[in-house]
Amino acid sequence: MAKKSATEKLTYAEAAAGIEEILSRLRSEEIGVDELAREVTRATELIAFCKGRLYDAETAVSGLLAKDDAAEVK
Repeated sequence: MAKKSATEKLTYAEAAAGIEEILSRLRSEEIGVDELAREVTRATELIAFCKGRLYDAETAVSGLLAKDDAAEVK
């Protein structure tokens, strides 16, 4: 069975909140050296997830707008 991604069931808002939490912990120096690599990896995964969701939304909206424009031309 394929391993499920840790971001598979997240919403965009949850992922963004996770990124903010990691940044906050980094800024307040709550993350020790031992946790740093793991947290940076997690933040990178969350950022990639958010970028993917934004791309999907942009593509969907662009498609809808193009379809609407085409309908107006007829």
